[in-house]
Amino acid sequence: MSRMTKEELKQRVCDAIIEAQPRLREIAESIMDEPELGYKEVKTSKKVRDMFDELGIPYTSDHALTGVKGRLKGSDSKYTVAMIGELDAILCPRHPRADDLTGAAHCCGHNIQIANMFAVAIGLQSIMHELAGDVVLFAVPAEEMVEVDYRNKLREQGKIKYLGGKQQLIYEGAFDDVDMAMQMHVETARSSVGEMGLGSTSNGFVAKLIEYHGKVAHAAAAPHEGINALNAALLGVMGVNSIRETFKESDCFRFHPIINQGGTLVNCVPDYVQVESFVRAANIDAIVDCNNRVNRALKAGGDAVGATCVIKDLPGYLPMRNDEHMNELLRNNSNQIFGEENVYQGEHMTASTDMGDVSHLMPVIHPWVGCINGVLHSAEYEITVPEVAYIKTAQALAMTIVDLLYDDAAGAKDVLDKFIPVLNKQSYIKFLDRIAKSE
Repeated sequence: MSRMTKEELKQRVCDAIIEAQPRLREIAESIMDEPELGYKEVKTSKKVRDMFDELGIPYTSDHALTGVKGRLKGSDSKYTVAMIGELDAILCPRHPRADDLTGAAHCCGHNIQIANMFAVAIGLQSIMHELAGDVVLFAVPAEEMVEVDYRNKLREQGKIKYLGGKQQLIYEGAFDDVDMAMQMHVETARSSVGEMGLGSTSNGFVAKLIEYHGKVAHAAAAPHEGINALNAALLGVMGVNSIRETFKESDCFRFHPIINQGGTLVNCVPDYVQVESFVRAANIDAIVDCNNRVNRALKAGGDAVGATCVIKDLPGYLPMRNDEHMNELLRNNSNQIFGEENVYQGEHMTASTDMGDVSHLMPVIHPWVGCINGVLHSAEYEITVPEVAYIKTAQALAMTIVDLLYDDAAGAKDVLDKFIPVLNKQSYIKFLDRIAKSE
């Protein structure tokens, strides 16, 4: 039997993805119907395992509590490419399809990521004998950094070491057998036909739980006997606002706190207040420097009223860095699928993703595809270009995997030969632990 050309393989992959659409959209809708927050994705993890069983793809489970890792074997296992989908939802109680009890909703598009992961699996399954590498299909937990206090309790109980799913997976060694990785994410469409946005860079962040401890007193009868922890928190936040002009524009600094607990009774001077926030910046050095300055301002709020400020710095996510050589392969394939006029290079993003952590260890691409209406994470979120969400994006990513693993995996070798990691696993863990110790 003569070997198929790369173009013939890509066509077969694309056809298989189209043929599988009814089943792929069914699983996406099923996950949408039962959204779960990070490290709680029990039902979603079961849906993924059932789908792997249906496709006959071997897998392992319980990675970072709920993660599921499947593998397609090639004719040789020279390199391994991971296609990632995220299991968790976001908190958005106002979304029409939010869970009535938890407020969780998939207005983040992670259910679409899982559908894309399986679309790539189905597309590649019949041609793996033509490829000289393996494909890992990795459903991962807890990308959205929500419920920080809950996750910190899991950490204190020893159930996890890090708050983010991919951080925990790196720590557990789940990426040790992966050479490069990719995933997609949805964003607001710029036109009615949708777009492929090639990933660029993003901010990273430190997660923070800030406690102010004061002294309770009757708020009307004897406020002079109390120490108002809420006033301390407000002064601390205003202190950060007062130094905003001192942060360099190029560092893309962000600080956006919420108050988790602001007091108990209006009659009582608040003696305990908890604030949650991130300190974001565009590079590691800026994250560390900005965080130190924010901490000084927050503590000054406590000093001003005689309250005690306790800050728990927790490892957030590292800045994102898309591999330019993998991006170029994705661009070429996307031009064929989307049309060149609908493919663009994304700019720096001031939001964050734990895929940034993976990108410091290995080549990664993380495209943002325009296929929704409304703001991401909002109640107005809805899919408006399903062809982009479920077909075109998966086709472009699967075709890129063919480019990487065809011809004795020459494409993957070229990418890895040019890649210079910022960190290795050991130095990565050491850096995260330094943040947790506030060093």
